Amino acid sequence: MQSRLQPLIHPTAIVDPRAVLDSSVEVGAYSIIGPDVQIGAGTKIGPHVVIDGHTRIGNDNVFYQFSSIGAAPQDKKYQGEPTGLEIGDRNLIREFCTFNRGTAQDQGVTRLGNDNWMLAYVHLAHDCQVGHHTIFSNNAQLAGHVHIGDWVVMGGFSNVHQFCKIGAHAMVGMSTSLTQDVPPFVLLNGNPAAAHGINIEGLKRRGFSREQINALRTAYKTIYKSGLTLEQAKAALAEQEAATPDAAEALRAMRLAMENSTRGIVR
Repeated sequence: MQSRLQPLIHPTAIVDPRAVLDSSVEVGAYSIIGPDVQIGAGTKIGPHVVIDGHTRIGNDNVFYQFSSIGAAPQDKKYQGEPTGLEIGDRNLIREFCTFNRGTAQDQGVTRLGNDNWMLAYVHLAHDCQVGHHTIFSNNAQLAGHVHIGDWVVMGGFSNVHQFCKIGAHAMVGMSTSLTQDVPPFVLLNGNPAAAHGINIEGLKRRGFSREQINALRTAYKTIYKSGLTLEQAKAALAEQEAATPDAAEALRAMRLAMENSTRGIVR
C-alpha cells in the first residue's frame, strides 16, 4: 500500500501553512493547528482540538476531541516569551485535556514523555515535567513546575501543588491533595495526603523481585514507622543500600528523593 504524500486533514480544520506535519498525520474536523507546531508520524488529532505555540509532538499519539494543547501558561509573569511544550511518542490524550507551555522562569518547556495515558480533563500547567508510562485518571491536575517520575499513577480528581515532585512508581489515590513531595514507590491517599505503604501490586506487574519489594517495604518502615528523624532515616537507608545490592538502586532513589526535596516529603 502506497503511503500518503500529504497529511489527512479534514476540510473544516485550520492548519497554518507554517506548521510541520508528517504526511501520515490525521487532523479531525474543526481542529486548529498553529504556525509553530510540529507533529510526528502516525499521530491522530481528533475533532475540535486546538494545538498552538511552540509545540513539538512525537509519533503515534492520539488526541481526542476538545483538548487545548500548547496554550500560553497561566502565569501572571508570562510576557509572551517563546516558550514551548514537548510531547513524546505513543501518548493517549483524552477529552478536554489542557497542557500549557513553559515559562522563562523555569526550563521554558513543559514536557510529557512516552507511553502515557492522560484521561479526560487532565491539566498540565507550565513547566511540568512528566516521565514515561504514567496514568492520569480523570481530572488529575498539576500546578506549575511539578515533576512526575516514570510509572506514576494519579487517581481521579487528585491535585498537586506547584514545585512538588512525585517519584517513580508512586501511586496517588483518588481526590488526594498533595502539597509536599512523594518518594518513589509510595502509595498514598487523602486530604491532607498520608502514606499507606509501598505500591506492591504495581511493582509486581513491572517485574520487581521479591527481594527488591521486601527491601522497599523495610525502607518504607524506616521512613514512616520507625520514629527516626528524617536525617536518621536517610542514614539508615544508606546502610540498607550497602546491605542489599539487588535493591540498591531503588533504595538510593528513595533516599535521594528525601535529600533533594525542597518542599519536604509527605510524612
